[in-house]
Amino acid sequence: MSEQRRAPVGRTRDIEQAWEAVVATARRTAADGLVVGTSGNVSARVGAMVLVTPSGVPYDRLRPEDAVGVDLDGNRVLGELAPTSELPLHLAVYRNTGAAAVVHTHAVHATAVSTLVSEVPPIHYAAALLGGPVRVAAYARYGTDELAGNMLAALRDRTGCLLGNHGTVTYGATLDEAYDRTAQLEWLCRLWLAASAVPGRSPALLTPDQLSDVQEALKGYGQPG
Repeated sequence: MSEQRRAPVGRTRDIEQAWEAVVATARRTAADGLVVGTSGNVSARVGAMVLVTPSGVPYDRLRPEDAVGVDLDGNRVLGELAPTSELPLHLAVYRNTGAAAVVHTHAVHATAVSTLVSEVPPIHYAAALLGGPVRVAAYARYGTDELAGNMLAALRDRTGCLLGNHGTVTYGATLDEAYDRTAQLEWLCRLWLAASAVPGRSPALLTPDQLSDVQEALKGYGQPG
């Protein structure tokens, strides 16, 4: 084990609270059917540390002492468990955006859509909540730098994307925000699948100008509803 891994890290209240939120969000993805078993993963940044769900541990078994923290180079600085195999994906988001939280799921409808299109059709203004039409990152094996690179290309000017034949990635300033974007993305994909399944009909889609109008409204009024 490296010196960095053996170095003590203060279990401050900020870290403890962040880990509690990571675990709660991970359990929420399972409860809402966005993951199966230990698939998917959640992380949150606290200063220079990224707290991330460990590999292969069911979310309902995670305890405070199971916290796993890494630095932005992926070196483990907190905990004994191995971080998720999707660590390169999470770290790529933190290195290239102002994200404080990342949620990755294998949501059924979103994953299905990722096998059909290169961009989620703009069937609802919810697309504007993610920065515009949601792109699909080209397939690469899980846990690879190639997948992380493909994801970054799809995330350009967006806060969420689909991973081809794999799932979803969203990020935000908080775990609640990242999770809400995941839920919106899954709902958007479910809506398009339902509308496009009607025989002999094609869904009406929003134009770029209509989406831009929503984005301008968001700047002035915030979230709809």
